[in-house]
Amino acid sequence: MKFSLTALTAAVLITTASWASAQNLAIVNGKAVPKARMALLEQQIAASGRPIDDTVRAQLKEEVVLREIFMQEAEKRGIGATSDFKAQMDLARQTIMIRSLFTDFQKKNPVTDAEIKAEYDKFVAANSGKEYRARHILVEKEDEAKAIIASLKKGGKFEEIAKKQSKDPGSGANGGDLDWAAAASYVPEFSAAMVKLEKGQLTPEPVKTQFGYHVIRVDDVRTAEMPKFEEIKPQIAQQMGQQKLQEFQKGLRDKAKIQ
Repeated sequence: MKFSLTALTAAVLITTASWASAQNLAIVNGKAVPKARMALLEQQIAASGRPIDDTVRAQLKEEVVLREIFMQEAEKRGIGATSDFKAQMDLARQTIMIRSLFTDFQKKNPVTDAEIKAEYDKFVAANSGKEYRARHILVEKEDEAKAIIASLKKGGKFEEIAKKQSKDPGSGANGGDLDWAAAASYVPEFSAAMVKLEKGQLTPEPVKTQFGYHVIRVDDVRTAEMPKFEEIKPQIAQQMGQQKLQEFQKGLRDKAKIQ
């Protein structure tokens, strides 16, 4: 079978057009818009955790097409030659380059499982032991605190007095309740007095700290409940990754010669 030159040319053009169509998202005013632009947007959305469905794809296609239309118009008007545009492009280039630098560093310096486990062990060691469910009433003067202690010993209600007289706005509204916390969570003077108390006991004398005078009662004591390693592993990894990045940034800053 023989093909004419015209038929062969037509076949080539059809094949070429089909190939171009497969590579391009659309043709806008005669200019091809590559599918790679839409693919990049899809990657960004997927990275944010948003699912990609047909509705989203249609929206993205429209977005890419609109951008091309607006770009063509901006080029016609010479926007790219303006000093303001060039300055903004320089800043945008810096932003992208810096972000890529940090991403590259994190890829090449990942936080290892061993590092995460070591950090978890340090956390457990620092926070294990006892936790206290305490209440306090904070006042400005020692005489006020002594009067409150005397009132409590005579049957006064701790929660009611805390609501009326405590200067701590956070706990005062809740009857002086400080919730569960380790002794290390408080200032030394407060902690030292609190850990001496048994469940249900009240400080016999006011406790002075930088905030004023405290009347403290321990409602309960328990062994600290530590979260399991797998539960907080992602948070530890994220924190340590940020710490490594900050150290990298600081190292570059320290080595830089600035005049």
